[in-house]
Amino acid sequence: MSGTDNEQARKTAEGLVHSSGFGNEHSTEAVPGALPHGRNSPQRAPLGLYAEQLSGSAFTEPRHSNQRSWLYRIRPSAAHPPFTRIDNGGLRSAPFTETVPDPNRLRWDPLPAPAPGTDFLAGLWTLGGNGDVTQRAGMAVHLYAANASMTDRVFSDADGELLIVPQRGGLLLRTEFGLLRAEPGHVALIPRGVRFRVELLDAEARGYVCENYGRPFVLPDLGPIGANGLANPRDFLAPVAAFEDVEGPVQVINKFCGNLWSATYGHSPLDVVAWHGNLTPYVYDLHRFNVIGTISYDHPDPSIFTVLTSPSDTPGLAGVDFVVFAPRWLVGEDTFRPPYFHRNVMSEYMGLIEGAYDAKAAGKGGFVPGGGSLHNMMSAHGPDRETFDKASAAELRPQKVDDGLAFMFETRWPVTATEQARTAGHLQKGYDEVWQGLERHWGSGA
Repeated sequence: MSGTDNEQARKTAEGLVHSSGFGNEHSTEAVPGALPHGRNSPQRAPLGLYAEQLSGSAFTEPRHSNQRSWLYRIRPSAAHPPFTRIDNGGLRSAPFTETVPDPNRLRWDPLPAPAPGTDFLAGLWTLGGNGDVTQRAGMAVHLYAANASMTDRVFSDADGELLIVPQRGGLLLRTEFGLLRAEPGHVALIPRGVRFRVELLDAEARGYVCENYGRPFVLPDLGPIGANGLANPRDFLAPVAAFEDVEGPVQVINKFCGNLWSATYGHSPLDVVAWHGNLTPYVYDLHRFNVIGTISYDHPDPSIFTVLTSPSDTPGLAGVDFVVFAPRWLVGEDTFRPPYFHRNVMSEYMGLIEGAYDAKAAGKGGFVPGGGSLHNMMSAHGPDRETFDKASAAELRPQKVDDGLAFMFETRWPVTATEQARTAGHLQKGYDEVWQGLERHWGSGA
């Protein structure tokens, strides 16, 4: 992709407008008069468009969890040729059976630079996951590294929704619903089955993706916190209608039951002129997260940092939580302030967007931006020796933690690493050594 193309994509991205609110009923038209009034599917839709409903939930689910949008498009989605199987590249899907679940703690450096001409889809690389895509249960952790925009092709994922976490380089997401800009420090969500194309705003891009096979992400309940806090609904931005009226071959790639399928359309499927509903892509700036923390003593459980959750059949037990460790003040008295040592029934994949994480040393061989760690259920983890020694001796003044932005995908099931992740050259050797040297203090009077 040329620098001129990057500049044009960034110019487009910087001029975007949005509709705000998580789970809102949005209504938008790119051409006046494109939305029908008083009904969803009139005998003749306005302006010669086709009316089509996209359902993200079963028709009979409770109203509070029902997700659907009505799209008014130049051609219906049904007008396409057959799909044929293509190579999956670096993508893998559940059930993950090529390796066995591993109780060991694992950590990776960032993905290596991709070959020239690698776009977002070609640059997807699966680290691991759990569940079963055919049962709509579980999740997968992917990374991406790209240096080219998707050209004359679009992608959709029938297996799950995609939570995209950019770490380097901005993205312009052209979706059926309109355009979104996702920079490092943002997250973007593409609902299950929604078609989109990724254009790069910079020469290269890399980041993380959580593919959620289960129930769609929602905002967590606040409980005793009250009516406000954590991620505020109004800070989630949905696109306004924008469409492509393109005649000519476009490759449409569909991920279905773990495999990639391709069909060549004679037109762009990103041709929705107007839409309304509550099923929509969105983007959220993680720096707007309203952190709740202790003002007395002890480090809160990391659940207090939950941005989004995919509920399961057991209240409070998520298929996957998305958690952010955003800038915050630490003021706990007589408190070990970094995250404590613990073993957890949940499994945790952690990534770093920028800066450093307050429980792990940075630098070469450490926890670095673009890298990630996996701590499966009941694997003991916590601050490394360097962090423990420093925090145990620190003067407990009010401290602003604002030099890093980390996140976690936390899931109810073990994450099975793929064979490519277990044998990757960027898998760190000797991760266990970061906890070596934690000395015995018992009986020393300490």
